[in-house]
Amino acid sequence: MKKINKVAVVGGTHGNEFSGIYLLRKWQKSPDLLAREGLNVETLFANPKGFEENKRYLDCDLNRQFTLEDLANPALANYEQSRAKVINAQLGPKGNSKTDFVIDLHNTTSNMGPTLILLKSDDFNKKMGAYVLSKMPEAIVVYEDQVSMEEHYFLASIAPQGVIVEIGPQPQSVIRQDVLDWMETMTQTILDFVALYNNNQLPELPASYDAYKYTESLTLPQDEDGERIGMVHKNVQDNDFKPLTKGDPIFTLFDGGEITYQGEYKAYPHFINEAAYYDNNLAMSLAEKITITLD
Repeated sequence: MKKINKVAVVGGTHGNEFSGIYLLRKWQKSPDLLAREGLNVETLFANPKGFEENKRYLDCDLNRQFTLEDLANPALANYEQSRAKVINAQLGPKGNSKTDFVIDLHNTTSNMGPTLILLKSDDFNKKMGAYVLSKMPEAIVVYEDQVSMEEHYFLASIAPQGVIVEIGPQPQSVIRQDVLDWMETMTQTILDFVALYNNNQLPELPASYDAYKYTESLTLPQDEDGERIGMVHKNVQDNDFKPLTKGDPIFTLFDGGEITYQGEYKAYPHFINEAAYYDNNLAMSLAEKITITLD
């Protein structure tokens, strides 16, 4: 892999996720905090109008607008779709990007702690996961590498390398110090890693580590009319990355009944009851636990 020279740190992709927005303000006033030898680091406030109106988005989710097909479609012209094209022109263009690496900062209302979401499972990303865990043992590493960067619709996929820093729990339009501190520490740790990786100066890393691989998402139970008839079970709520096995209750119905997990694999739920996902009835994502081995 060629050296990473240009890095973009992006905040406010969702206008009501405040940690990244306020960290951007801090770093823009003190850019030396992000400076690393050999790296050109810029910051970008992705969805300023969403922030001004205290909304996740105005028309559609900005973090779902970055497929090559959508970016090339002039008919997609609402606020977030247009904003995606502007961001792509500034950082990209996707497929021939002037930016080598994107760090996209997000908050979740779920109890996920400091989570690093990796979009590729190459040597760079595997070692990044190991390095972050060595510096932040409380961190969680999740791989969402089912498709290529070209096929991903996330903002972070504009560049050849991109990650999502996902920190919670934090209510929308709120700032929590522990969450803000985790986000700042993880971002600084990632930048440290990139500088060390570029110069082949990484410290000795563990030969392997545990991570999670996204498998599927579950929706809230609904009746034939599409009305919700249940909620996330109390035993699952706030227990992100705690295992579910077949027969464990996952939903409590409003009539008092229960729905149990029927999967054939041990699942690790995350994004549990994420407030932002209620517009499409998502209840949680599931992952399998995997072992990452370094070459």
